[in-house]
Amino acid sequence: MKRIFVLSVLPVLALAVAAPTEASAKGCIKGAIVGGIAGHVAGHHGVLGAAAGCVIGRHNARDKAREQNMQRQQPSPPYQRL
Repeated sequence: MKRIFVLSVLPVLALAVAAPTEASAKGCIKGAIVGGIAGHVAGHHGVLGAAAGCVIGRHNARDKAREQNMQRQQPSPPYQRL
């Protein structure tokens, strides 16, 4: 049982160490909660579900932030006189 727990926690720790320190929890907490509940319901695999949910939530948050940055960087159309 300890081996399964350690093996399921190692990817989360590796991601936490490799992630940038700025806003690294965005999406992870929400994803971990949803994934933990889904994993628990699907067969008492809450820790694995939480780890997967954290990774997926972080990925989605990063994509959303990248999309918002792209929208901000697009130049506005010039004024047109009528």
